[in-house]
Amino acid sequence: MTTIDFKHGTLIIKGEESQIAPASTFLKFDNRITCYRAKAYKYADIVTALHQNSNKYEDRAKKYAVLNLRTPNSIIPHRHQKSALQAWVGNKCRGLVVLPTGSGKSFLAVMAMTHVQRSTIVIVPTIDLVQQWAGLLERFFKCKVGMLGGGSKEVCDITVSTYDSAVLMMEFIGNKFGLVIFDECHHLPGPTNRLAATLCLAPYRLGLTATPERDDNGEEVLYDLIGDLCYREDIDELEGKILSPYITHKLELDLDADEAEEYEKNRKLYIDFIRSQGIDFSSKYGWANFISISYGTPQGKEAFAAYLAQKRIARTCRAKFDTIWVLIKKHAGERILIFTADNQTAYEIGRRFFLPVLTHHTKVSERKEFLQFFRDGDYPVLVTSKVLNEGVDVPEASVAIIVSGSGSIREHVQRLGRILRRADNKQAQLYELLSKGTAEIFISKRRTKHRAYQRSD
Repeated sequence: MTTIDFKHGTLIIKGEESQIAPASTFLKFDNRITCYRAKAYKYADIVTALHQNSNKYEDRAKKYAVLNLRTPNSIIPHRHQKSALQAWVGNKCRGLVVLPTGSGKSFLAVMAMTHVQRSTIVIVPTIDLVQQWAGLLERFFKCKVGMLGGGSKEVCDITVSTYDSAVLMMEFIGNKFGLVIFDECHHLPGPTNRLAATLCLAPYRLGLTATPERDDNGEEVLYDLIGDLCYREDIDELEGKILSPYITHKLELDLDADEAEEYEKNRKLYIDFIRSQGIDFSSKYGWANFISISYGTPQGKEAFAAYLAQKRIARTCRAKFDTIWVLIKKHAGERILIFTADNQTAYEIGRRFFLPVLTHHTKVSERKEFLQFFRDGDYPVLVTSKVLNEGVDVPEASVAIIVSGSGSIREHVQRLGRILRRADNKQAQLYELLSKGTAEIFISKRRTKHRAYQRSD
């Protein structure tokens, strides 16, 4: 009889060639152990192939449990949550669901767990989210939830893990879960993170994200590791119903005369250098080539310093600081999030206006305290570089001020999502501050190529 075992994140398949043949597409012969081996995430395909051909097999790989999960009857799912679950179930309980921040992706995960009734691991990008998810699942299911990450190493029938911890642990625990849920699954395609999926045999898989698009075409990796895109609704489709109505503003601000002169001087030095070296930033290795060449010569080092200088001037022109203060006064009494592209600018805003600042340097305990003060209204304004781009639940925020950012569409959509969680009489507003006559104008055009921004307010 054919046997299937789990070992170190792979499947070991033994049996007669004729019996194994239906699953041969997913197998590779391992001369070291003189039998077939497969990646763990192909477990469902292998078992299905054997079953459909009526081949008998002994499954010694799976070690997950059948659960008895119940959710409170008082909680009624929204139309889009029901539709998303139905689409996922219709896709054999595998696939991606794309829904905006604040639209109830967490409750959709709870619905999926209740439907499947199998041991489940939820994988998230940050420690903050581990704690947030664990608390939510304990409230819903009234049971102990294990945690992996931030010093915690407890595995239960329901477990929440960071991507980092899942990568380290999955070769040992990858057969203990029948359902794996990847929150913010756009993180998964990275060469290391994807191990959290390939080393796990869970036949049921759910990917959750508001922004699946990747610059490296990593969506195809997502579809292979999780399943097809089975349901999607975007911000503008849920606005005013599930999400708060919102308005976006682009404010193009003039540089002062001395700032404009300094910007143009540094911009010209930088542009002249990359042209003289034939550096093409549209190519895959354009940025790496620039860095390599820059540090090889005195002219290169000067060009790199000029590159940094022109970015700094655009990000921190005086008009931006003046406008920040105008907007803080205009929206007095509301919760305001101020986003920057870098820590230095965030700290400068904090110093100028005596505001709390959250960066990746902020200690976990201090971050919790800041967020709680923000929710309570003791801190009406928070300044951050990137830590609040995704994941952290800040429903009270209604105003976002983008002082600077990358050209990433995902980042820009995530920042909008921070202020869209529904509340009574809430009108969300996002302000994008841009230095006129600088590269920021072109960066803004690139990052607003999303339907959430393709409308007139």
